[in-house]
Amino acid sequence: MSKLSYLILFIGVATVSGLRSYDGYKVYQIEPKNENEVNVLTEVQDSGIGEFWEDYFDVDHKVRIMVSGDKQGVFLGKMKDANIEVVETISDVEKAVRNQMRPAIARNASNSEPFYGLTWDRYHNLATINAWLDRLVAAYPNIVSRVVMGYSVENREIRGIRINYKPNRNNNTNYIGIIEGTLHSREWICPATVTWIIKEFLTSTDPAVRAMAEDLDWHIFPVVNPDGYEYTFNTHRMWRKNRSPENFKSCAPYGEPDDMSHGVDLNRNFDFAWLSVGASNNSCSITYAGPTAFSEPESRAIAQYVLNLNQQGRLIYYLAFHSYTQLIVIPYSNVRGHEVLQNRNYADMYEIAKRGADAVSRRFGTSYRVGVAADVLYPMSGSSFDWVKLVTDIPVSYLVELRDMGEYGFLLPPEQIIPNNLEIMDGIIEMDRTTRILGYYSAGVANVLSVVLLAFSGLVCLLF
Repeated sequence: MSKLSYLILFIGVATVSGLRSYDGYKVYQIEPKNENEVNVLTEVQDSGIGEFWEDYFDVDHKVRIMVSGDKQGVFLGKMKDANIEVVETISDVEKAVRNQMRPAIARNASNSEPFYGLTWDRYHNLATINAWLDRLVAAYPNIVSRVVMGYSVENREIRGIRINYKPNRNNNTNYIGIIEGTLHSREWICPATVTWIIKEFLTSTDPAVRAMAEDLDWHIFPVVNPDGYEYTFNTHRMWRKNRSPENFKSCAPYGEPDDMSHGVDLNRNFDFAWLSVGASNNSCSITYAGPTAFSEPESRAIAQYVLNLNQQGRLIYYLAFHSYTQLIVIPYSNVRGHEVLQNRNYADMYEIAKRGADAVSRRFGTSYRVGVAADVLYPMSGSSFDWVKLVTDIPVSYLVELRDMGEYGFLLPPEQIIPNNLEIMDGIIEMDRTTRILGYYSAGVANVLSVVLLAFSGLVCLLF
């Protein structure tokens, strides 16, 4: 595509879509050092002076706050009065948003080449992704099939594909993998990652990739929050929730526009320790858990689909992709790590994730941490991957937080899409190798390392 074509495309996106303007907005990073600083930040959040990009903040937890131009003085004044150190991370949010909507400058022509019309040098909207999935179904009729998981609040299809190289497997040997993308709509790197995994499963000649692609019956969904994702392209780039209007109320007391009450945080809406921690009962909050667990059609669709698959074979993987902070998160998210040490196959899950994180780091030096959410991120409840682990006892269920560490956050430049995808592919292939070593591809084998460790701890108790 010529530079002129790129310019025309950009102008079309910028002027026709009616996107909210972020002129004058900046993003600041703060790491509160004590409870007093946490209280000051809570006041800032409650008064609507800034939009917090993190769901949770505490002492020694970094938080990014987006502040509009007309509130810069008030915000910086409060920080100065409280003697809180502030670091400006994004000086021009509007420019960062516009940069996300342009194609990247290709650094590796072979990696940037289209695959059935989709490229990874830019972020794509919902219609483009769904049209690409349809082309794959037509191109690989014996391997790829169209899947509709369910329907959203606004009656959009929750689209995905099934990749099955061995359709004649019986239930005992039908190992199943599920990939969930974009439960939070503003996390654009997620569908860019999931679509890359699809491409690799269909085209890679690497024996390890081929084994992972062909030995499982894959069900892959790039965007499970289609209404929210569409909304980030045509109205509000930083929208996180779904678009449910059922819990509307005025958000003026919280310094937010009333539209903030439209929507439920789908990753707080699953029936796992619902609303117990890291979630809100206030519909103006970005972590609003909904009026009840599974109140939303999107979360119900995911749950029912998982339960149906659990009857059709043996679930091996549930991988839920999010951004940002570079983590591989292990269930369960409402408790600390020491409280899950005795959980069945926790040691295996930690080993699988740790080896995956090590593999991610080898290519570009990108560091991923591993642990339960309460230790490496923040405690939360109502999350999809926790619910899947609890209900199905699936051996490998993770929430993967992709790039970066907050320099760009949700506004990750398109130049980072391919590097992110390459390292993540390294990671999940190494995770699959470890999963095989630990015996999870053998029917009836539920846990290896954990059983050994428990047996060893029992022997120690007997000896001492």
